Amino acid sequence: MNTQTINAQIKNNQTTERISGSEAIIKCLLAEGVEILYGYPGGAIMPVYDELYKYQDKIHHVLTRHEQGATHSAQGYARISGKVGVAIATSGPGATNLITGIADAQIDSTAMVCITGQVGSHLLGTDAFQETDIIGISTPVTKWNCQITKASQIPEVMAKAFYIAKSGRPGPVLVDITKDAQFEEFDFKYEKCTRIRSYVPIPETDKNSLIAAAKLINTAKKPLIVWGQGVILSEAEAEFKAVVEKAGIPSAWTILGASALPTSHNLNVGMLGMHGNYAPNVLTNQCDVLIAIGMRFDDRVTGNTATYAKQAKVIHFEIDPAEIDKIIKTDVAVLGDAKASLNALLPLLNENSHKVWHQEFKDLYKIEYEKVIKGDLYPTKEGLTMGEVIKEINTQTKGDAAIVSDVGQHQMIACRYAQFNTTKSNITSGGLGTMGFALPAAIGAKMAAPEREVVAIIGDGGYQMTIQELGTIFQQKVPVKIVVLNNEFLGMVRQWQQLFFDKRYASTEMVNPDFVAIAKGYFIDARKVTTRTDLKDAIKEMIASDGPYFLEVRVEKEGNVFPMIPTGASVSEMRLE
Repeated sequence: MNTQTINAQIKNNQTTERISGSEAIIKCLLAEGVEILYGYPGGAIMPVYDELYKYQDKIHHVLTRHEQGATHSAQGYARISGKVGVAIATSGPGATNLITGIADAQIDSTAMVCITGQVGSHLLGTDAFQETDIIGISTPVTKWNCQITKASQIPEVMAKAFYIAKSGRPGPVLVDITKDAQFEEFDFKYEKCTRIRSYVPIPETDKNSLIAAAKLINTAKKPLIVWGQGVILSEAEAEFKAVVEKAGIPSAWTILGASALPTSHNLNVGMLGMHGNYAPNVLTNQCDVLIAIGMRFDDRVTGNTATYAKQAKVIHFEIDPAEIDKIIKTDVAVLGDAKASLNALLPLLNENSHKVWHQEFKDLYKIEYEKVIKGDLYPTKEGLTMGEVIKEINTQTKGDAAIVSDVGQHQMIACRYAQFNTTKSNITSGGLGTMGFALPAAIGAKMAAPEREVVAIIGDGGYQMTIQELGTIFQQKVPVKIVVLNNEFLGMVRQWQQLFFDKRYASTEMVNPDFVAIAKGYFIDARKVTTRTDLKDAIKEMIASDGPYFLEVRVEKEGNVFPMIPTGASVSEMRLE
């Protein structure tokens, strides 16, 4: 697009025209480059849907089967595209059904704008039909929210919403619009928001903190990098890889940070956390310098904070000042965007290899391989393991698929064993741990990146929480691949009941329906695997399919995920069995 065309568009956006508030909402979305939005109509948002009908050639609306599905689809769209996901719903139950997805987006730093209809402004506070105080309800789980009662407020609020959602540390924003504001006409003019007074999305980086960080890294004998999703959100993968390779530092990831560095990279030492890899967890308490980049020291990563990396100097690269010293005391804090900070750090670093230190990770990996990994990936027992399913998916997709996992044992197995060659390839619910996330999130991911293979890995429990989104897949013809690892249990809860509650399986055993029949009822090709001899052919058939495909794999009922760090234990107390 040439400069003349761009300037003409800007001028057009700044031209005043008399339109309704509902049409203004659509024009704001178009001005922000929104091409897809996920939602469910209802009375209080009907004027917007009426205008949306006129703009079908410009914005594709996806009718999900539940408002929660709309938010998770918007999350999947945002996570794989790097854009802002958009969800829309009516007032009352429509709005409250968005809350789980909003809370998930908040804790996982996902850029999302949610638009809700509201009763007329003269009815606010009267307990009118389908009225809820969605502003009050959503305040704890949004980066920002705002209620619009006058049509003239729409352009400024919508511009702020997109700016706040995407800038700095991303997050969800909710805009609530009364029905009368949707009908009201006003003189519309739209200008994108580029700054807000008192809101500083990216703090200025102190050069002295970079010098101090480089000094600690250059003199370290046993440095360890722990990285999170901040590397991906700032699009700092290239800068991060350059820092890791120049300094020669073993690097481990949180589940949301996975794929920023290819799984096969020689300095990628695996996953941190409760069910992560043995070496990076144990050696966290032996490193002399811990470099945290774009991660927030979640409790599932640190274990017992009283014993976490007490011997180490801690460097924290972080965009959000609120995360500094919140959980782990920092010796050097480097505030700012990871891409800029790592780029500035690189010339200050000495080239190094740390071969002896890196060998310690290799030695511990061998122990984990013999005790855990070999049995997961190359089982000799009769029952199918979750690990061998993931291994076969790696083979058939050559490690290029985007893996969208739900929450539970299958999530940990998928994160541990999936091969990630490309960034933005691991899409899962991290901080909130939302069962039901994967199926709708996979819809959004595939629609955002149709050229990529998107495989949803789901347990039989979480799958049934949003199973109705098969209807969305069918109607929209979204060619996602769905794999349900069925152990007829709420597996992770059952594992804890086995290990810590003397096998009292209280309300965790599932009596499941015929999943294949349900998928076929939605006209989705489906297959069920119960024996190892059929696994390879079934996954090959699934990946080769041009349309959506459902595969149920019956795995062993009482398989456990190891290693694991028991709640309250130190990372160095990780159990291999």
